[in-house]
Amino acid sequence: MQAFVGLSSDALGTLTLGRQYDPTVDLVQPITADGYGAAFSTPGDADNNDNTFWVNNSVKYASPSYAGFQYELLYALGGVAGNTSAGQTYSASALYVSGGFSVAAGYLFAKNNEAGGLGTSDQNQNNSATPLFGQTAFVGSRQIVQAAAQYVIGALTANVRYSNAQYRPFADFGAFDRTENFNIAAASLGWQVQPSVLLAVGYTFMKSSGASSATYNSIAGTSQYNLSKRTVLYATGGFAHASGTTFSSNGATLVTAAGTVSDMTSSSSTPNQIAAMIGILHRF
Repeated sequence: MQAFVGLSSDALGTLTLGRQYDPTVDLVQPITADGYGAAFSTPGDADNNDNTFWVNNSVKYASPSYAGFQYELLYALGGVAGNTSAGQTYSASALYVSGGFSVAAGYLFAKNNEAGGLGTSDQNQNNSATPLFGQTAFVGSRQIVQAAAQYVIGALTANVRYSNAQYRPFADFGAFDRTENFNIAAASLGWQVQPSVLLAVGYTFMKSSGASSATYNSIAGTSQYNLSKRTVLYATGGFAHASGTTFSSNGATLVTAAGTVSDMTSSSSTPNQIAAMIGILHRF
């Protein structure tokens, strides 16, 4: 949940302070397939494509649009006695839009190195795809670089994206003893069959390397029907297959990688996982 205050000017931009999303969520994520539903995002949300966490004590500036170009900057004030950079988060992103074409890129660095792994950014412990989960506090840093492009032509919308996420431990967890890298690539295609009907499919590939090495292949699909401008009836499904090894919940040992559809639920107890959702979304 976000909670912030600020000032806004059409000519000068917007300055906000509080608990809020980082700039990559604001400018990069909207031109990825995550908008079709969580099943289209990254296993374990390793790269925060599904905006798993918020940033506390943050100051964010969003520029106006300059002929289709916009940028955002964020810094979150961490710091403890004797270590002014402890727990800090900083991020930047930029977006360019020209007609039906959009391209965006962003950077995020977050430290969770205060007592108990606290920091200005929420800890990201979704499931076994990311290092450490369950009751184990992540003490370390995350560095995420993202880029995405979107092209809209008529009723079709195509998205591609790439991201690199690096999880660096600042404590001795056993097997999780050095930086774990995640490389993610994804593509999707949406078809606005008619103003009230949307169909979309997507594919996500993730490869981790470091102390552990795993590969995740995921596919997702959705059908959505707009009952009104604010109410959507949807049916969404996803399938994921994992191979290789990942970390145990406390990072002490390596275990077989488990199927993980985005960050929708806990990882499977097998290499495969299927997730399905039917529901109604109402926007207030």
